[in-house]
Amino acid sequence: MDSAYFVGRSEILAWMNSTLQLNLSKVEEAASGAIQCQLMDAVHPGIVPMHKVNFEAKNEYEMIQNYKVLQDVFNKLKITKHIEVNKLVKGRPLDNLEFMQWMKRYCDSVNGLLNNYNPLERRESCKGGKDANKRTAPMQALAKSSTAAPKSQSSHNNRRSDLSTVNAANPSIKIARPASSGDPSYDKQITELKLSVDSLEKERDFYFAKLRDIELLCQCPEIEHLPIVGIIQRILYSTDNNASVVAEVQAMLSQHQKQLEPLSLNPEATNDKPRMETQKRKNISTLEVDAVANSTLSPKQKISDASDVHCSGSPLISC
Repeated sequence: MDSAYFVGRSEILAWMNSTLQLNLSKVEEAASGAIQCQLMDAVHPGIVPMHKVNFEAKNEYEMIQNYKVLQDVFNKLKITKHIEVNKLVKGRPLDNLEFMQWMKRYCDSVNGLLNNYNPLERRESCKGGKDANKRTAPMQALAKSSTAAPKSQSSHNNRRSDLSTVNAANPSIKIARPASSGDPSYDKQITELKLSVDSLEKERDFYFAKLRDIELLCQCPEIEHLPIVGIIQRILYSTDNNASVVAEVQAMLSQHQKQLEPLSLNPEATNDKPRMETQKRKNISTLEVDAVANSTLSPKQKISDASDVHCSGSPLISC
């Protein structure tokens, strides 16, 4: 296996965040394909139509559009790398990690990234790029404060060591220690927010998986032609949140019911049909019994029966 696929997950995340000034916490967050497009834009400026890239892609059909843009870029650059879109859009960690490992290897092989590349400015022309920049700005400020914190902590430790030496030299001098600047309530709120975000993400993934199963079921050739399947797909693929979609679906359902009404049978005729069939069976059984009885009679009995019939048919002749 190529050495590119031995790069760790944390290294890939740090590379993406530092290159594009993002705050990704998982590799599978790059499943939309927008990050790959911007990485190619950083390596080959001007070759990627950034106005076609969607950083707000949540649904699979929106992600597929981003991968179409990426595939066009690969074709222009004559890159033979196969993009497994069906696996990447599902957000599987391993598939996305392997593809990002390949992306890092490719970006490093073409003289690295440009030093004067401004990812925030390039994302301004993308759909959802401004929102992505807004989400990134607070994290960048937090990162700067976190990098400054160790320096202040080290200087604080140096001051404490200096004070300890002074106290050792002059035990009569008492130095007041500064109060701690940490706020426990603030830390508690951060923890609660993180737990809330985790639970919401799990709930989102759960319901998205359910909707994905319904979508795959509707695509089965055995049932995809049914009207009810079309109604379900209309609800799944609707982009607006108003009541017009519900009204349209109800109209489609009522129209389908009206089409089925002429095909329904008369209930009285349906009830009489079993009775007629039963009467036919009885008549056939009676004929069969009479035929068997006639076949078992002797010739004399047949003559006698015939004379009885003749006599009964002529009331003037005495038998």
